[in-house]
Amino acid sequence: MSHDKERENIRAAMDRLLAGIPLRSDGALTVLALAAEADVKRHVLTHRHTDLKDEFYARVRAQGQVPDSERKLREELKKTKERLAELVEENKRQQAEIATFARVVNVLTVENDQLRGRPSRKRTPLVALRPAPEPGS
Repeated sequence: MSHDKERENIRAAMDRLLAGIPLRSDGALTVLALAAEADVKRHVLTHRHTDLKDEFYARVRAQGQVPDSERKLREELKKTKERLAELVEENKRQQAEIATFARVVNVLTVENDQLRGRPSRKRTPLVALRPAPEPGS
């Protein structure tokens, strides 16, 4: 197929897709549907006729529509951002728990050393986590 004939087919396919009357594709406003509608391989649009691909997307946006591929990517980005926010919060909670557990381990190590009659490894004062039981109770 000649270069000019290809361009002509692509422009006609563009018009059909934008009018909502596809003949050879599912009617989606994507380069893949445009290629199918024009009866050319996708790489013809993405490598040889990039100006027509860009024109197609510009016309889609000018109609106030968002291409399906962009809509899907925006949806995926939104979900990814939500998941990232959840993971950041979970990470903050886990960091706080780790710090608490580290303090507990340090206190228990000091108490254990004192109970065994050994000098504390850190030589830090004993910090009670709870009040000592009353004598005779």
